[in-house]
Parts: sequence; structure tokens; C-alpha cells
Amino acid sequence: MRRSNTLLIVFFSAVLCLMFTLVDAELRRQLATADLQHRSALVAELGLTDLALFTEARYTRHPSQSDLHSAFQDHPMALEHFPSGSLISPPQRLGQ
Repeated sequence: MRRSNTLLIVFFSAVLCLMFTLVDAELRRQLATADLQHRSALVAELGLTDLALFTEARYTRHPSQSDLHSAFQDHPMALEHFPSGSLISPPQRLGQ
């Protein structure tokens, strides 16, 4: 077999894999959209707010929405005042 034939087989195999990937991505997007609409309707019906994992420490209420205005309370040597702080750590962006 010539090298050009091998190259064409590899190229068309890669194109076929790319097409399968794009089709799979579109199917997953459609499923996710339907699921998101269902969840949004449920949240609107029940009147839910943001996810609250714990009620104590600010960074455990919702991991993505921590309080950045607490200048001296979230440093690495700060004492942990709440037991839920041992279950979930502060968001990674606080350490940056």
C-alpha cells in the first residue's frame, strides 16, 4: 500500500471521528437543554433560591458565590469557627 493511501485512510478516519463527535455534541446539547428547561420550570414553580449547602460559613453557602469582601477572615491560618468548614473547602479562586 502506498503511503498516500495510508494518509488518506487516516485523514478520512479523523474526519469521520470529528463528524461523530459533532453529532454527539449536538445530541447532548439538546438533551441538556430539555433537562435545563425542566429544572428551570421546577425552580420557578417551587420558588427556589440558590443552592445552600450549609447555613454557617459564607463560603459553604454556595461554593461559587463566596464573599470576597472579608479581608482577614479567609486566610490560610484563620481558625475555623463552623463544623461545616471541615466538609467543604473554600473555592479555589480565594487562594489566588
